[in-house]
Amino acid sequence: MNQIKVVMLLSVLTALMLWIGQALAGQSGLIMALIFAGIMNLCTYWFSDLMVLRMYGAQEMSETNAPGLHAIVREIAIRGGIPTPKLYLIPDEAPNAFATGRNPAHSSVAVTEGLIRMLTKNELAGVIAHELGHIKNRDTLIMTIAATFAGALSMITNMAMWGSFLGGSPSSNEEDQGPSPLAGLLGILIAPLAAMLIQTSISRSREFLADETGAHLSRNPLALASALRNISSYTQIAARPLGSPATAHLCIINPFSGGGLSRLFSTHPPTEARIVRLEELANRDTIQRV
Repeated sequence: MNQIKVVMLLSVLTALMLWIGQALAGQSGLIMALIFAGIMNLCTYWFSDLMVLRMYGAQEMSETNAPGLHAIVREIAIRGGIPTPKLYLIPDEAPNAFATGRNPAHSSVAVTEGLIRMLTKNELAGVIAHELGHIKNRDTLIMTIAATFAGALSMITNMAMWGSFLGGSPSSNEEDQGPSPLAGLLGILIAPLAAMLIQTSISRSREFLADETGAHLSRNPLALASALRNISSYTQIAARPLGSPATAHLCIINPFSGGGLSRLFSTHPPTEARIVRLEELANRDTIQRV
């Protein structure tokens, strides 16, 4: 169901992209914005993992220094049928983790010192399984596609806004339909907001799917549920959030999450909803075994 929802949201984002591009800058402007956004996101796709790991000060862990953690990662990767990712340690007391990399063959999992200290072995395995679920489901690729369209939409609206300030107006001819002023104005107002809502909705869907995949890989949904509960409790009282809002969508729990209307723009579903789903999954597994 989550997969179908993501396809539908990407389709809506594509349709919105085409409509706004035509309305604001005509077909030629749309093509140029797509080219620029594609180049920008291609670079991000290839190099974002190195940038993010450096941003968090993550250091690769050798198997000699962390044999138990490496064993967990290797066992879950084998279950998932994916290559064993590299393992990194983040020197921070805030319990959290994330996966990065352009594909399963070039992937990494990073965990904080606080996560290792706080969680039990089973809970830690649940978190690792969740992150390997992201890798197995190729979420980095999916979110890059979403970011490409969202970035192109933002670029087009910015171009149109500055063009209107400077008094410019794209030309039109028989082969390149010109912009629609009314549609263009509406696009400037609603396109960035709509793109953000769709992008965060896709991110929330991928989190639910990674929870489900992780529960199957770890064979212990309740351990992952317990880990989410503990990490969320720490995040709510933490004096200093981990990382920055720009990379918060990578973490298993958003360190900058809030309540109220901010949930509309949250990259993660409510932790309570994720725990309920995992508990339901555990109950179904129990019934099937009986």
